[in-house]
Amino acid sequence: MNELRRIIWLASYPKSGNTWMRSLLAHYFMPPGKAPDINNLRQFTTGDTRADFFDAAAGGKYHGGNLEEWMAVRGKALRLIAASKPDHHFVKTHCQPIRLFDQDVIPPEVTAAAIYILRNPFDLAPSFARHQNCGLDEAIDRMLNPDTLMGTSSGIYDLLGRWDDHIHTWTHAAGLPLHVVRYEDLLASPGKAMRGLLEKFLRVKVDGPKLARAVKATSFEAMRKQEEALGFVERPQGMQKFFARGQAGVWREDLSPAQVGRLRDGFLPALEKWYPEMLKETEAFAASA
Repeated sequence: MNELRRIIWLASYPKSGNTWMRSLLAHYFMPPGKAPDINNLRQFTTGDTRADFFDAAAGGKYHGGNLEEWMAVRGKALRLIAASKPDHHFVKTHCQPIRLFDQDVIPPEVTAAAIYILRNPFDLAPSFARHQNCGLDEAIDRMLNPDTLMGTSSGIYDLLGRWDDHIHTWTHAAGLPLHVVRYEDLLASPGKAMRGLLEKFLRVKVDGPKLARAVKATSFEAMRKQEEALGFVERPQGMQKFFARGQAGVWREDLSPAQVGRLRDGFLPALEKWYPEMLKETEAFAASA
């Protein structure tokens, strides 16, 4: 494969199941016993915030001071990532596929396809708060803010924006082959969700026993135990546990009616499209204040 359209993006808002998806794919596609633990997922996938690729793109130690400097190097870094493997490969991103400084944040010339993982904002908010090491109200503020971003100390950024805008930009990206996986569906029936992804989107003939082993090896409990034993290099500073609960419906315990109301009001069109089954319950919960 000579052209660089090799990247299959694994895209999501933070704390939506990206690490789990990467682990599932690694355990399915790699030989038995060869799949990496949670701290070595770069043996199978990589990410668009890898400092070594930015260093190579910059021709020395990269240190950007703002978004414009980041974008000046990002395109070359992504071309290096795309060229790092001879065929299609998976790359994690939390960025939106938008244009910035007249450049594509997710360039079509390195993109083959994308898998988008989303999680309902009510369960996402408490997890995102732990990830950001902030309170729930501040986490909700960030989910509602179109300018929200994360960044490393060297100036490599994740352009998050609003939760609903993140979904919209990925699901409406022109010409992009896309498969959407809801975290809740993956949680309820991981084998079924992965079979649909593998067969219908990646065009892979599914090996049932291999898929069952991958699902078992990447259960939330198994990944939580790995973090307890080995730590997790991707855990943000100040965050006590990356794999904290991994459940659906925790919002009923963690959020106040007012917080549910803010999320519901802020994201109603997206909820109507992606989580219509939650509309009545969240409306009643918000009204119970």
